Amino acid sequence: MTKIRLFSAKAYDRAAFDAANADADHDITYLEARLERATVELAAGADVVCAFVNDDLSAPVLEALRAGGTSCVALRCAGYNNIDLAAAERLGIAVVRVPAYSPNAVAEHTLALMLALNRRIPRAFNRVRDGNFALDGLVGFDMAGKTAGVIGTGKIGSIVARLLWHLRCRVLVADPIPDERLVDLGVEYVDVNQLLADSDIVSLNCPLNEATHHLIDEAALERMRDGVMLVNTGRGALIDTTAIIAGLKSGRIGSLAIDVYEEEGSLFFEDRSDQILDDDVFARLLTFHNVLITAHQAFLTTEALAAIAETTLANVSDIASTGRSVNSVPAP
Repeated sequence: MTKIRLFSAKAYDRAAFDAANADADHDITYLEARLERATVELAAGADVVCAFVNDDLSAPVLEALRAGGTSCVALRCAGYNNIDLAAAERLGIAVVRVPAYSPNAVAEHTLALMLALNRRIPRAFNRVRDGNFALDGLVGFDMAGKTAGVIGTGKIGSIVARLLWHLRCRVLVADPIPDERLVDLGVEYVDVNQLLADSDIVSLNCPLNEATHHLIDEAALERMRDGVMLVNTGRGALIDTTAIIAGLKSGRIGSLAIDVYEEEGSLFFEDRSDQILDDDVFARLLTFHNVLITAHQAFLTTEALAAIAETTLANVSDIASTGRSVNSVPAP
């Protein structure tokens, strides 16, 4: 029986993993605590630690995990920028992930953010609840005929591009590996600089790595159209938030929607409604009427949660039985 400690556990994680584990033989202990140096001792005796996007998997944490008997880290997410892979390899800790759980979930949320931001849905909703039925300040624009740029055409970005194509946008995409199915639709592959210069809407759906860290910074903003809509459902650090705030103040960014934030680790996934928000940058974002923020919920659908749990436990079973998984990091 494989002993699993699942950190950063929420009620929806428990439900999904219990269902996926119904016919398996894993011993899962759910821990609400986030994995970090102060909590790593809770993993003592576990064969596997199951972690999420904001758990700390730095070298000191991995060393403590290995000393406690952990031989596998099972990431229940696609991204793995929060783990020191070199340290994991040195320590002999296997790392597995969930590369694709429900691309539709994130892509549909991306489109929902665009539509809600464009048509001022949150602002309109709050007005009506207050008995204010005036339409001033709620003017949007037709998506049809606009140029929409999608950076990254992996499983998620390719669906975002298709959805925008169905809305009759001119769709520009940037990715080192073209998707011929998008080309057949008439989607245009261009370089990032041209995409930024020509797009009315820019969606970030690429992974976070050294090349894409702060992809949208002050220099990138200078290449973008005045009044551009920027949407980020990828990783928080794809954008330089300080530069974005300057862009909002100048009007270069006409509207912004984010589901991720580069310093979200100290904020997201917890109820902080009775606390003073001490992140001044995030607090500044909240002051703009043309900014829409969701707290890393793009993945949160019933189908995605089920796929995450099933794939994670399958990865654990594969590692336990053969020492390998098709979802190992780095890829086998």
